[in-house]
Amino acid sequence: MKYLFGILLLFITAGAYAQQQEKPLVQFSGVVFNSDSVKVIVPYVTITNSSYHNQVFVSDYRGYFSFVAHEQDTLLFTSIGYAPVKMVIPANTNKSYTTRIGIKPQIINLPTFRVFPWATTDEFRKDFLSMKLADDDLEIARKNLERATNRATGNSLARDGQEIQSYWAQNENTTIMNQHSLTPNPLLNPFAWGSLIKEISDGDKSRAATSSSGN
Repeated sequence: MKYLFGILLLFITAGAYAQQQEKPLVQFSGVVFNSDSVKVIVPYVTITNSSYHNQVFVSDYRGYFSFVAHEQDTLLFTSIGYAPVKMVIPANTNKSYTTRIGIKPQIINLPTFRVFPWATTDEFRKDFLSMKLADDDLEIARKNLERATNRATGNSLARDGQEIQSYWAQNENTTIMNQHSLTPNPLLNPFAWGSLIKEISDGDKSRAATSSSGN
């Protein structure tokens, strides 16, 4: 019985192989294009011959392909971003068959994937409680308008072209106005001497107050 089953299987395999060999060969060629636009060529399309050991062929960068197959073979055209297309080579092709294969673009909506950076809820609670909230727009504007901030920014920034031009024009105006007059000497100004003596006196008093408070 075992030998009879083996002989029967051998006959079935030989019959299928003989039937496959009876199909005439054909040079199958063509171009793959986008079915939504005939002028758009789809390059590097995978072509699988499901009727003959799943042989795989690939079209070139121009969408062109050419290989040997059998009449009535079923071919599957697949490419990323396009829906698969199946076709059967017709019979009586006279050893060659050329065609154009149109494949349609396919949009696949993937499910939403959310990344949760904390392994446990305890880690999330700890990071949330220690998190430092950023200032809102109103607080940032208030800090930018503070006098101390503006003064520090003005002292650190260099003068722009308009400020330099105004300073130069003011000096030129002062020079022109005083070119025919005598420039006053501050050493001969009694008010300047009085101000200097007052500053020295106030400085001595402040130093004396500081030393007395330290004792």
